[in-house]
Amino acid sequence: MKLSTLPVALVQDRHQGSTEANLALIEQRVGEAAAQGARLVLLQELHNGAYFCQHQDVCEFEQAEAIPGPSTERLGALARKHGVVIVSSLFERRGTGLYHNTAVVLERDGSIAGKYRKMHIPDDPGFNEKFYFTPGDLGFHPIDTSVGRLGVLVCWDQWYPEAARLMALAGADLLLYPTAIGWDPNDDQAEKDRQREAWILSHRGHAVANGLPVLSCNRVGHEPSPASLRNAGRAGIDFWGTSHVLGPQGEFLAKAGEQPELLLADVDLRRSEDVRRIWPFLRDRRIDAYGDLLRRYRD
Repeated sequence: MKLSTLPVALVQDRHQGSTEANLALIEQRVGEAAAQGARLVLLQELHNGAYFCQHQDVCEFEQAEAIPGPSTERLGALARKHGVVIVSSLFERRGTGLYHNTAVVLERDGSIAGKYRKMHIPDDPGFNEKFYFTPGDLGFHPIDTSVGRLGVLVCWDQWYPEAARLMALAGADLLLYPTAIGWDPNDDQAEKDRQREAWILSHRGHAVANGLPVLSCNRVGHEPSPASLRNAGRAGIDFWGTSHVLGPQGEFLAKAGEQPELLLADVDLRRSEDVRRIWPFLRDRRIDAYGDLLRRYRD
């Protein structure tokens, strides 16, 4: 039976110094979330460790693991213990020399309900992800769970309306974004504010354009650059948190600050049907006129 109201929790936290410490904290937070009624728990991007993509170093590949593997076994046991669905984010070792940034959904019985490999891979100062991750090849397909059809995307995917739309067209009940995004400490406050507001606005746009709830879980805290980058003037990343839960008209159901927080909200899944009846964007799409979207650029 499909839920009409879904209690959700987002675990926004800082890197604890090791994979073991991070997973121990996640176990504590998921237990707290379940005790407060949560049925779905969203974790932040690459939650097992620091955001290692600030630099390019082949030693970082040692962190990757198979799926299924140690982390999915541990998180699966956690999901089973508390009867919750968990959306995790892992560094996947698919094969020799082949790695992905992969979200894994653990069903409440501990099984793997499905996974999504990050499709859009950034290559920006401080975010050297193309060095580590092969673009996903699983497409944009929602994952069926006991709490609904989850349109799981990952971080950089959040800037692409096409990704959110394709999840919506495939019947997603809500969109979820494990995220790791923050400021360069050297930027002035006006630039910092513009970046965070643009990030929030992109999520609100996905909610409105698709008539779907949106959950985005970010990390917090300062993570310094490796020594080689500090010598070149890089100051690391201040992850800005501000995780949030949005309704299908872009309204805030819950919003975190810049400190560690267990963010809780109740999502009314019925509202998507109601909103789409008054704003029938899917009905009015001119699919006969969008062929050029398959081009890189219209010269």
